[in-house]
Amino acid sequence: MESLKGLHHVTAITSNAEKNYEFFTYTLGMRLVKKTVNQDDIQTYHLFFADDKGNAGTDMTFFDFPQIPKGRHGNNEIYRTSLRIPTDAALDYWVKRFDRLEVKHEGIKEQFGRKVLPFVDFDDQQYQLISDENNQGVKAGTPWQDGPIPLEYAITGLGPIFVRVQQFDFLKEVLEKVFLFEEIDQADDLHLFEMGEGGNGARVIVEHNTVLPAARQGYGTVHHAAFRVADREELEEWIKRLQKVGLPNSGFVERYFFGSLYTNVAPQILFEIATDGPGFMGDEPYETLGEKLSLPPALEPKREEIEQLVRPIDTTRSDKDFQKEYE
Repeated sequence: MESLKGLHHVTAITSNAEKNYEFFTYTLGMRLVKKTVNQDDIQTYHLFFADDKGNAGTDMTFFDFPQIPKGRHGNNEIYRTSLRIPTDAALDYWVKRFDRLEVKHEGIKEQFGRKVLPFVDFDDQQYQLISDENNQGVKAGTPWQDGPIPLEYAITGLGPIFVRVQQFDFLKEVLEKVFLFEEIDQADDLHLFEMGEGGNGARVIVEHNTVLPAARQGYGTVHHAAFRVADREELEEWIKRLQKVGLPNSGFVERYFFGSLYTNVAPQILFEIATDGPGFMGDEPYETLGEKLSLPPALEPKREEIEQLVRPIDTTRSDKDFQKEYE
């Protein structure tokens, strides 16, 4: 059985697609590579921010469900997403940038031998930047070449996700025996798991917590996290594996940009396994990725209806000349 290759994407919920686009494009300097809709709820935008070419392992994606209330952080939650940057020195750049742009952060910290910078967005969605200094394992992506962040400081993909659970022993057993993760370190209530080649792009940090009340999903929280497999053939092997161990799952789901499989691994913790391809370049050229409303073939006949349901958002960047911001 092939190990999972690392993180594929993290999908969260935002209160406002426009503000979300502004924050990720102009503050974080990640590239919008696809503007589409939630395939199960077509009145909801689904925005994909990633590296320069939308490589698997670099995607932070968002739903903006209409009228959804604010979420509450707590137990049984995927509660923080890491974003990779090249070096420790790059964190100093981001501290100054966050201070200038009034992004709330906690200053530079150390975590399992890595330098990190925890911060939140306007929804209190929780993130951290993590340094790839001396990192080995899953390779980083390519920063957005034409974005506002100097390339030596720019975000290159996803780092470890944080999961908080009450029943740690159960989740540990699922991660190790079903998903083939390995626990490689522990610090107090935090347990570090790794998959595949390892490194920042292939880690999950699990917090064992018996005190906090249950989290409530809403805007400002993560919806699910996904892990990588090469192709449909490997995904089918994982479907058989989950069925064999009796873990309820969705079976194969065609997402057009990738194939998927969904399963709940703990209360409120939804994991997805997704294929590396076909990717985001099949229906849009590199130069204008994310500028039009992209729909998979199954939804294309409903384009007129969908365009009336979702408000227009101007995501045109190919006609803009971004100056690199060195402070």
